[in-house]
Amino acid sequence: MPGTPRVKAPQMAIRRLSMYYRTLAVLREQGVASVSSEHLSTLTGSTAAQVRRDLAYFGSFGRRGVGYDVESLQSHMRGILGIGEGWPMALVGVGNLGSALLAYDGFPRQGFRIVEAFDSDPRRVGTVIRDVVVKPMDQVRETVRERRIAMALLAVPAKAAQAVTEQLIDAGVRCLLNFAPISLKVPSHVYLASVDLSIEVEYLSYLLRESRAEDSASNDIRTDVTTMMPL
Repeated sequence: MPGTPRVKAPQMAIRRLSMYYRTLAVLREQGVASVSSEHLSTLTGSTAAQVRRDLAYFGSFGRRGVGYDVESLQSHMRGILGIGEGWPMALVGVGNLGSALLAYDGFPRQGFRIVEAFDSDPRRVGTVIRDVVVKPMDQVRETVRERRIAMALLAVPAKAAQAVTEQLIDAGVRCLLNFAPISLKVPSHVYLASVDLSIEVEYLSYLLRESRAEDSASNDIRTDVTTMMPL
């Protein structure tokens, strides 16, 4: 059946599903009724074989020679990814990044809601961002348990991240999205994803430096060839 994994899907396949889902949403807005694996792969930077392989983990969706029904496939992807189930989330750390996450429109559009926010700074406690009142850290355990929050976003300084993580896990959080620039230790029953913006920028910096080095070497070769040409 569609939506039921035949075998456990690898992590990267699930991440690619998110790309497929967003691409299908754009195609629907454009009025496209069906799409082939070849076209979907072109739009997502994958390969047709990879698209078919990724989708096969969750059932049979398309028809040979016809492709995939865009609306139907997007609906299946929505169910597989748990989009629209209204997962309540907590946010810890309401500095510049945390405030931006609270104001981010993408979460509610996908059915994810930040319903509680916490901070250790007394100047931030009591402030309201997008109808969410920032609470003190000593209310984490009670609030998370009372509202049965299983997912949390961590936007705290690195030195506080591990202690806050343990506090959230003790309160019942099972999924963590960590923005702190540090590797966290969590028990096996907790799912952890980390986004280190500095690492991503450093990676881009490396690529830029390498491309400049390649361009410089290429220019040197062209100069040498020109110098060696007879008049």
